[in-house]
Amino acid sequence: MRFSDTFLDEIRDRVPISSVVARRVTWDRKKTNVSRGDYWACCPFHGEKSPSFHCEDRKGRYHCFGCGVSGDHFRFLTELEGLNFPEAVQQIADMAGISMPAPDVQAQKREQQRTTLQDVMEMATLFFQEQLQAPIGAKARAYLRDRGLTAKTIETFRLGFAADSRNALKEHLANKGVPKDLIEACGLVRHGEGISVSYDYFRDRIMFPILSVREKVIAFGGRAMAPDAPAKYMNSPETELFHKGSVLYNHARARQSAQMAGRQGGRAEPGDVIAVEGYMDVIALYQAGVENAVAPLGTALTENQLELMWRMTPQPILCFDGDGAGIRAANRAADMALPHIKPGRSVKFAMLPDGKDPDDLVKQEGRAPFDRVLAEAKPLATMIWQRESTGATFDTPERRAELEARLKQIVSVIADENVRRYYQQHMREQLNTLFRGSDRRGGFEPGRGGGGGRQNFRGGGQQGRGEFRGSVAVSDRLAKSGLVRGHVELPALREVVLALTVVNHPLLLLDQYDDVSTVEFENRDLQRFWACVLAIITKAGTRATPALVREQLEENGFADLLRSMTVQVRNARLWTATEEADMQDALQAYMQTLALYLRNKELRWQKIELEREIAETPGDEPERGDALLRALSEVHNEILRLENQEAIIDGFGVMSGRIKGAAVGHG
Repeated sequence: MRFSDTFLDEIRDRVPISSVVARRVTWDRKKTNVSRGDYWACCPFHGEKSPSFHCEDRKGRYHCFGCGVSGDHFRFLTELEGLNFPEAVQQIADMAGISMPAPDVQAQKREQQRTTLQDVMEMATLFFQEQLQAPIGAKARAYLRDRGLTAKTIETFRLGFAADSRNALKEHLANKGVPKDLIEACGLVRHGEGISVSYDYFRDRIMFPILSVREKVIAFGGRAMAPDAPAKYMNSPETELFHKGSVLYNHARARQSAQMAGRQGGRAEPGDVIAVEGYMDVIALYQAGVENAVAPLGTALTENQLELMWRMTPQPILCFDGDGAGIRAANRAADMALPHIKPGRSVKFAMLPDGKDPDDLVKQEGRAPFDRVLAEAKPLATMIWQRESTGATFDTPERRAELEARLKQIVSVIADENVRRYYQQHMREQLNTLFRGSDRRGGFEPGRGGGGGRQNFRGGGQQGRGEFRGSVAVSDRLAKSGLVRGHVELPALREVVLALTVVNHPLLLLDQYDDVSTVEFENRDLQRFWACVLAIITKAGTRATPALVREQLEENGFADLLRSMTVQVRNARLWTATEEADMQDALQAYMQTLALYLRNKELRWQKIELEREIAETPGDEPERGDALLRALSEVHNEILRLENQEAIIDGFGVMSGRIKGAAVGHG
């Protein structure tokens, strides 16, 4: 029984290859990186003592660097377990929870037709290549030479030429015995209603074969030689082989390049993949040494094409012209990508100098100028923020509120809950920075030109404990008060306690997942640390132990941070966060700390909003200003009260009475 490529791809995508291989190997804990889907083991195909067998979920492949075996899900089962191919497919389909397709005679016929159509497309490719090298292709060869392409590059990409003839290709294929219906099914001739005699689809054009991911010719792109041609570039029509929105030019070669780049230096993650505008950009970059570029086929990037790039690399770089049209195209791509991003899956944007394309950049100086453009690629979040905030003024509460509402709406389309939450946090931070910066520039100082007996107070000097941050208009009396001088920043220690308690008591996360997993840390290092903690414990489930969590954190590069956090907690005598504490005490202290943490964050947000309102209050509205200052004072007092409450919580900061079930006294 034959299986469609679509069905095989679907079950492969649903079942991580590590799940198939894990039944026959034991993963090496030191080299394996579970969070990245990167696994190492001793090879099951040959005897060895050190692990050289590599399995990567992202690529759905395994490879042994010792004996050289490699393959996918099906090959592993057929070669190691002795199953035949249908049996292997059945087993993977069962693991994916997908029913096997019923025998479909028509589908088998279509599959056979696809193979036949590919044979015809290969014949057409050879014909176009011959035409380019014949006397009739002299003008096309001169054009390619003027564009700087070498004979080797032309051969690598199998470029050809379609003569200015209505039937040159059609007659060539007919003389080879290709039936009329197959020529039409390949999209090589124009035919149908209103056309009495079919004629060649491509005429007087340089031909660019378009290959499938399996490196079979499935379509052509044609570049017109005549300057007055209605379409400068033209693609094959949609056929059984070719669906334009689901194909990338140079896909197979770029994927191989990304995989090779990922293996350099012992790295397991794939290299970059770069999306540029057209065929010539891809080819010029390849000739300059950039082999990992792809291009959509003459239209805006589609979701299917973006998905193809994500299968090659977690963060493809989308390269656009720096002019107005390029920026608009980049913004459309950003909006298209946003709903589909996930942890470890996003996009970056590289903007070319205005009026330049990749071909222009590499023609004179090689790849160096293009590499500089890539080095300045912007993350998706930066692209969104700059689009919404650059070139506008936010000098009124209404304009600020409009920007905030617009960002909330844009971010709300992100389907992944965790990524959406971090984007919301990032945009809030950007808003706060922008508005505070505007205040410092004097754009929102109250009382300007109005007096009102008040002056602008600017909290300066060192940041941290004992400083009142932000720009706020206050009275002389308040400027001298403890309200301004005594403000206490949220201590980093509380965040350390929340993170380290879960590391030392991983089952706490599983028991209280809804509350614990949604903690949003402000410290950037803790954000990355926390994401790794969640991934490790969620993957291990009830098998998670403090030793396992710590070992995998250290393997992921968090050894120094983990060590400093442990020292910080022990120096502060916060024993409920340590591994020695009883689970019940750790849970009780954790939930108390979490409640204080969330309340403190809420109060700090209120403080920021009050500071903003105070800064925007005109000097001729003293009553409103005084009311806002009273509210600010109340918020500050509540923050201080929470700090004091934390200090007197029973058991917070001293031994709570139990160490793994052993009773001790308070120390």
